[in-house]
Amino acid sequence: MNTAFDPIVLGGTPLANRVVMAPMTRSRAYGAGAEPTELMATYYAQRAGAGLIVTEGVQPSPVGQGYPDTPGLHTPGQVRAWRTVTDAVHREGGVIFAQLMHTGRIGHPSLLPGHLVPVAPSAVAARGRVYTHEGPKEFVTPKELGEAEIAQSVADFAAAARNAVAAGFDGVEIHGANGYLIHQFLSDNANLRTDAWGGGVEGRIRFAVEVVTAVAEAVGGRRVGLRISPGNPFNDIAEDNPGEVYGALLDRLAPLDLAYLHLLEGPDAGLTGRLRKAWPGTFVLNPFTHPDVTGPDALTLIEEGAADMVAYGALFLANPDLPRRLAAGGPFNTPDQATFYGGDHRGYTDYPALTA
Repeated sequence: MNTAFDPIVLGGTPLANRVVMAPMTRSRAYGAGAEPTELMATYYAQRAGAGLIVTEGVQPSPVGQGYPDTPGLHTPGQVRAWRTVTDAVHREGGVIFAQLMHTGRIGHPSLLPGHLVPVAPSAVAARGRVYTHEGPKEFVTPKELGEAEIAQSVADFAAAARNAVAAGFDGVEIHGANGYLIHQFLSDNANLRTDAWGGGVEGRIRFAVEVVTAVAEAVGGRRVGLRISPGNPFNDIAEDNPGEVYGALLDRLAPLDLAYLHLLEGPDAGLTGRLRKAWPGTFVLNPFTHPDVTGPDALTLIEEGAADMVAYGALFLANPDLPRRLAAGGPFNTPDQATFYGGDHRGYTDYPALTA
């Protein structure tokens, strides 16, 4: 029987334990260059005790940015700045993947350079608002991607993955969840296309398959993970048959020998079990615990065989030495939601570690 504190080899990379720091947007890449900062290097290095760190969402292109002050991986300056982060994590013995996140229709023109506007599979606005430097704004109707623009988006993901490796990352996680661009293609209400990129199941999964394949070809499948959230309505997503769609997606991706599949679980535990059974490789689970944060009880999922690794979000945000605290049974710092997004070191790098 495996436990959360046993080592595991992830795509050829040995990990010290099976506790994953989940990707969490923190909005602290200040400046026009969308470059990570020294404070961000400190933040991630503090959490190097994770078996695997997955960074906050990183935009693979300028139009992929959906929130203020999120970092990119599409310029030489960003690559150099990320090297500071990866070096800091590696000095502490950690392993770190960059999460590549194109937000698609989730965003606003005021967050984008020049005259760019958010893009999506179809010209359908999401319901809701996004925070900008000028305050909350309604989502706009996105520009529908044409064939050439879809090809460019795929190429942008692959280029960002190569940049990640150049910046010293151990691998990349492709964000196919939470209502962002890849998830929009998989959905029924954001993707109204009737061409080869929509309609039936094969059309809906095509963009995800092409992105993952291109990234795997760029940096090697064993350096690539994929995050999905079947049936997750976040960011105004509707999926009528997630079991069929994601089953087909996993069938198409299985031969690529990816490092892992990362499932952000919804309330349908039965679907989780089916996808776990269908996936031939390492299965990372961010379990459904709403409205509570994922806690120590989730470690039993590894012992039961429901997952190979377990991802922690808010609890890792507030406890830089979380694996040590989990092994000791606590105590745990309480996350301060008021400092989740933006700000300085407060609620970011000042959470205390255990002293004894």
